[in-house]
Formats: sequence, structure tokens, C-alpha cells
Amino acid sequence: MNTSKFAFLFLLICWGLGGYSSSFPPSGPKPTKPNVILIVGESHRHDALGIAGNPFIQTRNLDQLAKSGIQFKNAYVTTAICTVSRASILSGQHRLKHDINDFSTGFTDSAFNNTLPMVLGQNGYQLAWIGSYGVGKNPSISSFDLWDPNVPWMENGIHQTDNVALKANAWLENYDSASPFFMQLNFYSAHEIDPTADKPAHYLVQDRYKDLYNEVEIPFPASAEPRVWNSFPDFFRSDENIARKRWYGFFSNEELFQKSSKDYYRSLTGVDEAIGEIMIKLKKLGMDKNTIIIYTSDHGFSLGEHGIMGKWYPFQPSIRVPLIIYNPFDQETKGKQDGNSFALNIDIAPTILSMVGLSAPSAMQGVNLIDQFKGKIDKREQYFYEHSVIGSPGLPASEALVTKDYKYIKFTEHDFEILYDLKNDPQEIINEINNPKYKDVLSKLRAEFEKERKLSGELTVGLKHK
Repeated sequence: MNTSKFAFLFLLICWGLGGYSSSFPPSGPKPTKPNVILIVGESHRHDALGIAGNPFIQTRNLDQLAKSGIQFKNAYVTTAICTVSRASILSGQHRLKHDINDFSTGFTDSAFNNTLPMVLGQNGYQLAWIGSYGVGKNPSISSFDLWDPNVPWMENGIHQTDNVALKANAWLENYDSASPFFMQLNFYSAHEIDPTADKPAHYLVQDRYKDLYNEVEIPFPASAEPRVWNSFPDFFRSDENIARKRWYGFFSNEELFQKSSKDYYRSLTGVDEAIGEIMIKLKKLGMDKNTIIIYTSDHGFSLGEHGIMGKWYPFQPSIRVPLIIYNPFDQETKGKQDGNSFALNIDIAPTILSMVGLSAPSAMQGVNLIDQFKGKIDKREQYFYEHSVIGSPGLPASEALVTKDYKYIKFTEHDFEILYDLKNDPQEIINEINNPKYKDVLSKLRAEFEKERKLSGELTVGLKHK
């Protein structure tokens, strides 16, 4: 039997023997305060899920989680880089509000006290953190019952993906407090490993998945055609562009494209398996009756689209992410999908707090996504995006207004504009900025861009309760 078939059989056996069933969750009375597990993946683009329509990726556990909860089909990040996005997830704030814009700046003590885990801790929750923190300096950890942010790529021969699940399950196995808990799990996959003196940049895939998808032919994205890259201005179309530099080592020819794309998807299947193991443990311990689970990612990822690799820029593959919320007590959201409004990373903290019966701090700009889904507040129909980490020439700063039908992008250092008609050009290939047909649309988008930009730095994003 070849190794790819062996890997596939391994998955089937694991799922058949240990995966949780469609009957999850079991019924039972609603306790006063549920447990919460927030799982933040790395570089997981929105369409890299079976339930999102991907024809080959194996993500059975996340697919089942979505079928048992609610899947937000229009989930986005407000800044597509790990440190800023993770700060937004914790604080419920846009970058212009929390003001973390590099890899060394962290929250002030007062700001950290208003983040999701601290608010939960102040209201009786036990706190556990496993996997990278990623927001500047490590915070004061006196409030955490488990603080384990430094889980390396490999430890004693164990891959980080597997290790996070093992550490989480060990903590759950020994949890004996009468108080509810909040646990945040952070995976490194599917981030690439940067080059060293003796090894080029690469993906670190678990051994058992190295031959998975060997028989799959990954389709070449339409926006990866050279003509798209060549349509960009000189300041962007440069080998100093970090996203282009990384593209050379991963996607610059067909062989690299196939290998790198498959390694990316293999990494995510590994994460899905790890999440399944945590689900099994929860069910075994009887905690599944009282645990809310949220899965998302810090940003999406370009697999060669627009001639680049990575995130940073406001293109759809980079800014759209999975977002799944499973709440065993909310039957109205079971098996539902929300594709009518935008869900943002800044919404995760206030949504979790609301689900456990707590009010979000006034400094949080996000909204309760469950209220939005149920029509209790106005639906978000557009949002402001920004990325200004590093700047030109490495990562030209960009801002954008994202709507359902259009995207207006401004590279602020160069006063260069892009307009995409997402309805007719979902791959974002044609810049319509000089097309007279879009004159009125462009005028409106520019005005809304300025309005949303201002709001993102203020106390509220302006959605109203009905």
C-alpha cells in the first residue's frame, strides 16, 4: 500500500473510532456559566474547509463543528498580519484603536485588563493559554492557571500541532475546579518556516500527512496569471516586496506551486485532526455539554494569487478567514450559515462575552455576531481594512473599504487606488479605477472609506440595536 493511501486510511480509522458524531452535542440543562475554548489557527484562508466548498481538503472535524453550530461565510480580519490581528481578537478593537502595529509593542496593563481573557478571569473564569501569544511582550500571567505560549515547532519529536492538542487534553483531564474555564489554543500551522543558513523556507508537515493529496491536482488560480502581477505599479511590482520574495520560493513554477499548496493543505488537515482529538476528550469527560467552541484564524493566505505569497494586502484570499461558533445551548444557530453580513475578528471577544452573560467593555468596538445573525442589531454591510506594518518597499501600506459588491483599496504611501467589482470580478483581476462606468460608485466608495476609517479609530463602529 502506498503512503498516501495509508495516510488516508489512517484518517478514516481515527475518525471512525474517535471522531465525534453528528449527535453532538448531547442534551442537558443549561449551567449558569459555560466553558469557552477559542481556537485561533494560523494563515487559514476561508475556502480551505470542506464545508466551504473545497473539493478535496479533509477537514471533517471542523466541518462537523460548523454543522453543529453556525458558520460565518463572510468573516474577515481588519488587518492581515498575526500580531495586529491577534491584538484585535483579544481587544475587540481595530488597529487604529489598540495601536499595536509592530512585533514588539504589547498592550498596556490597563488595556490588557480589558481583553477577552482578563474580563472572563475577573468574572470567575479559570484561564488557560496554549500556543503562541504573539502580541509584543508577554503580559502579566498571574491571572492564568495555565500559561504555555512557547510550544516549539518540534518538541521531543512531537509536532507543534499535535503538542497543542496533547497539552490541552492533559489540562482538561486534570481540571477539577467548580468554576468555568476559558482556554485559548494557538496553532503555528499553516505558517511556513522561514529560511535558515542551511535550509530554504518550507512547510513543516507532520510525517503521517506528507503524502496526503499526492493524487490531487491543485487548480492554478486565475489571478496568479503573470498579467495580473504585471498590472500593478512599480512600487508594488518589485522584488523588494516581501510577498513577492516569498512567492519565488513557493509558487514561482508549477512544481513548486503543487508542492507548496499541498503542504499548506496538509498542515491544515493536521490542525483539523488535533481539534478532533480535543473534541473527543471533551465528550469523554462530559464537558461537551457545557463548552462553547469558536474556531477562526488570524488571517487568510495567498497561494500565489496576484503573484504573491502570504497575507498583508487587502485581497480576498488574505483577509477572509473561517469563523465557526458552536454553542450547545443555542438551538437557533445549530447548523446555520450567515452569509448576509460581515463578521470581523473584532467581533469575537464581545460575542463570547455575550454568550456567557457578560457585558463587553465599552472600549470594544466589535458587535455580538449572534445578535447580528438574529436581526437584533443592524447588519454590517461594509468595513475598513488597514495594514501599515513595515511599509514600503517591503510591505507597501494599504487601506481599504470592503463591501459585498466592491472593494476600494488605497496604497497610502503612494496615493495609488484600486477598485474591484467583486460581483463581476470575484478573483480581483481588473482594476476599474479609471473606468468611467464606475464614476458614481467610486465617488460613493471614497466617501464611505473616509467615514469608516474615522469610525475605526473611535469608540464604536456604529451598529445599532433594533
